Amino acid sequence: MAHAVSSLTSSTLFIRQQFQSRKLFQRPSRGCWTNSRQFSSSAAAARRGIRVVRSDSTGGGYGGVSEISESESKASGYVWPDGNKRPRVCILGGGFGGLYTALRLESLDWPEGKKPQVVLVDQCERFAFKPLLYELLSGEVDEWEIAPRFSDLLSNTAVQFFKDRVQSLHPSDHLGMGGDTVSRSAGVVHLESGLLIEYDWLVLALGAETKLDVVPGAVEYALPFSTLKDAHRVNEKLIQLERKSFGNDSPIRVAIVGCGYSGVELAATISERLKDRGVVQAINVDKSILPNAPPGNRESAQKVLSSRNVQLLLGYFVRCIKKDDTTESHNNERFILELQPAERGVESKVIEVDLVLWTVGSKPLLAELEQSDKPIYLPLNGRGQAETDETLRVKGHPRIFAVGDSSAVRDGNGNLLPGTAQVAFQQADFAGWNLWAAINGRPLLPFRFQNLGEMMSLGRYDAAITPSFIDGLTLEGPIGHTARKIAYLIRLPTDEHRLKVGISWLAKSAVESTALLQDTITKMLSGQ
Repeated sequence: MAHAVSSLTSSTLFIRQQFQSRKLFQRPSRGCWTNSRQFSSSAAAARRGIRVVRSDSTGGGYGGVSEISESESKASGYVWPDGNKRPRVCILGGGFGGLYTALRLESLDWPEGKKPQVVLVDQCERFAFKPLLYELLSGEVDEWEIAPRFSDLLSNTAVQFFKDRVQSLHPSDHLGMGGDTVSRSAGVVHLESGLLIEYDWLVLALGAETKLDVVPGAVEYALPFSTLKDAHRVNEKLIQLERKSFGNDSPIRVAIVGCGYSGVELAATISERLKDRGVVQAINVDKSILPNAPPGNRESAQKVLSSRNVQLLLGYFVRCIKKDDTTESHNNERFILELQPAERGVESKVIEVDLVLWTVGSKPLLAELEQSDKPIYLPLNGRGQAETDETLRVKGHPRIFAVGDSSAVRDGNGNLLPGTAQVAFQQADFAGWNLWAAINGRPLLPFRFQNLGEMMSLGRYDAAITPSFIDGLTLEGPIGHTARKIAYLIRLPTDEHRLKVGISWLAKSAVESTALLQDTITKMLSGQ
């Protein structure tokens, strides 16, 4: 403990010395940075051996991109625009939990001098509305509609965005602080670029990634589907396979591991896209698909998958994935999946496919942060999530909140809440409010999750929605598809982005309706 305290104190003192010796950042009017390695003085940078590239369109304000030497990057401290005069909030992760917490803080009314300075850190330059990633594969949406740049979303706010990775955390709020709860530092975040961010309040919203290292060969040969990058990789692979099979009688074979929501939505989307040119096989260890879904959603999915000839291999788990060594080139890669039955008395199976998609399991990125001889002192559960109290504060850390996949929040029955967009969206609203309350010395609200229902995409014009407030009701087909898109349109991050996307979707719908009408008239006139 003494070693940790002395190390943390040294880091904090070092940062403050950096603050006094030079001002690294200019204070922007409003907007965000897209590169955390940005300095205010090109002359000073040149003396330190840093080459600065200025953007001609910035008018000499900010927006330049600088290249920093490795030694210098290890000794950089971020200077907050108002120093420690106003609360400093650092949000790690720009998914539903992180971005929406930042927007919630921006929307609240603050007493004079209490509105916090907010920094948002994410490793990607775009926010991904993950429930709509399937529509990228079907061609129903454009990338900008469901994955806008953070710089665009935050352009009318005071939130500063850094495109960077989190390397390590050094919280100090567990050491017993006392004094002014606004001006005292609660710890330091160390980014991969070398930037050090001293904060008063921290929000952990780092999300999770697909857990591939569960069976031999999955890391090497299976593709996950949980991020924008994953969606692009899968789409590029499908395009490659479609080109290869053009004019060829051999079907494209796709194996999808897992029949939860993600697996079923992928199976429905890809089988619709490939049609007769492909064979989609969905593998699940359970004897049914969507075992935890409402019956209406499960039945709708069963009908759609059956109509598209999706082969369901239920009651099997993947024992290993191997590359077929008989394939001649990289463009003709094929993979062999050995399937083990979950019950005795059933024969094993071996299938050969062109593409393996993995949708089973996830691992929170919070547990992946670099460990050192300085303990983090965060209470993590077995999955690597931070244990929180009912107000979303990390236990033992009054200045740290955790949301989304980074938090281990339980319902009234003591069960962990699922890592869904709906949960993260609601937590962000509470986290923003509770930060307001904590900064202003007001009581914090306990988080209570309200299940509004479950939605799933089943293709370009098909979906299933089961609202929780009407027992036994399931909207499916085109009606469910329209209702789902409207619901997600309402949930998009900002009013400006919602308006742009709404206009775009209306225009596409009008074009598609006109094309459908023309096709119908043509068939009628031709007597078909």
